[in-house]
Amino acid sequence: MPDCELLSGCIFFNDRMANMPSTSNVFKMMYCNDNFEGCARYTVRKEAGKENVPEDLFPNQMDRAKQILNKG
Repeated sequence: MPDCELLSGCIFFNDRMANMPSTSNVFKMMYCNDNFEGCARYTVRKEAGKENVPEDLFPNQMDRAKQILNKG
């Protein structure tokens, strides 16, 4: 599977959320380079727009992403 199409503009991938560098690297391998359609950030951005993706939303927080989408 190709890399996520949103990779270049994703603040998670570009380490602006670098308070956990080793964990973020694992998330990058799991979501950005493999299963981006299962990424909470990708899901919110595609369905609700970039402006609705919280900076602190982690790729594995799909339950939170669903809450964000249900509120909108």
